[in-house]
Amino acid sequence: MKKKINTCLLLTVFLTLMAALLMTAAIFHHIYRGQVIADMRTYACMLKNMDWQRLDSQDARERDQDDRGKTGGDEVRVTVIQKDGTVLYDSEAGGESLENHSGRPEIRMAKEEGEGYAVRHSDTLGRDMYYFALRLDGGMFLRISKEADSIWRVFVNMAEGIAGVAALMFLVCLFLAHYITAGIVRPIEYLANHLEQAEEIGAYEELAPFIATIRKQHEDILKSAKMRQEFTANVTHELKTPLTSISGYAELIETGLAGENDVQRFARGIHRNADRLLTLINDIIRLSELDSGRTELSLSEVDLYEVTADCVEMLRINAENHGVAIELHGYHCTVRADRGMIEELVYNLCDNAIRYNKEGGRVDVTVGLRGNRICLSVRDTGIGIRREDQERIFERFYRVDKSHSRKTGGTGLGLAIVKHIVAQHQAEIKLESEAGRGTEISVLFRS
Repeated sequence: MKKKINTCLLLTVFLTLMAALLMTAAIFHHIYRGQVIADMRTYACMLKNMDWQRLDSQDARERDQDDRGKTGGDEVRVTVIQKDGTVLYDSEAGGESLENHSGRPEIRMAKEEGEGYAVRHSDTLGRDMYYFALRLDGGMFLRISKEADSIWRVFVNMAEGIAGVAALMFLVCLFLAHYITAGIVRPIEYLANHLEQAEEIGAYEELAPFIATIRKQHEDILKSAKMRQEFTANVTHELKTPLTSISGYAELIETGLAGENDVQRFARGIHRNADRLLTLINDIIRLSELDSGRTELSLSEVDLYEVTADCVEMLRINAENHGVAIELHGYHCTVRADRGMIEELVYNLCDNAIRYNKEGGRVDVTVGLRGNRICLSVRDTGIGIRREDQERIFERFYRVDKSHSRKTGGTGLGLAIVKHIVAQHQAEIKLESEAGRGTEISVLFRS
């Protein structure tokens, strides 16, 4: 990160520096160009009062040389042009050898405005030629021309100085970029190791949402790690209990310590614990599939009343064996859902209501509308759930009455599976319970 910020800062500085130097050189050249034209205008004004018609070429050259000495000896070229564009006099060549000048830009401008100027670049010399023309009273034109460095020559002449200044400024900026980058990154580096002290550090307010997200993710990771640890411990414990019983019964039979009357009882215990193991393993696998997101929803229009009726009939014998009556109420309602998951949801809710009920109790399952939403409600008259336990009832392996759960064969994973299925269908689950008086769990589906 430091390297990237440093590189960006230095690149910005370099580009800004180059742009500033180029603009400075361009401005300097513009000023220089204006100054050259101003000097040529002054020089022309000094010469305009000469009687160019009566001077022969030799006299004109002597007069021109004398005026050059007065102006500091600048190497200028003086040309006198008649009204028709014919060259009357030129300080560097004979007028008769020069072409007609009436079409030159500076002459055309002087005809209209009284004076004119033009700049023409010579690729051969690599220099600019400046021309200034002044209209004289008799209709003739006095033109002053002078060679001057082009903008590229100015750049070349300034290159050494520009390079020196740029190098010095770049070194200064290199130091400043390193210092500024360190200052920018320092709070972030400290936060990386002291995330819990974010408020005390007082980092950039722009980082507040980022810090909040990271902190939440950190807390979620810790929570997930703790849940996995608890889940592993619970799975180990839950598997160990029936395996220990199976091993004990098998050992008694193997060693011959069990009498003929005990073998059947021990075999029944082995069978019951093996069923418990299979149920537990199936629930763990199912929960793992839901956690991983590998299970894809196969959505269709599902008659919730019809699915619930099938589950109630399937569990009716189980309810009778527990001394519990189970009844279905309501009417046909259609929800868009995964039929297999809905069957699993209804089965788990009804099975829990039967397992945690009392002798002679009842389970009322209702399908219908609650407000403008389709609702599945499972109410029992069982042992109920204490208020302090209600927030944790959907956690894996969490049991309100562990001894009662093991006695009835519950795995402690049914409601955890229900919670996952509800979340995948974007539904809502509600719990109402009172210890000793029963429980009602409602699932509200989207219309």
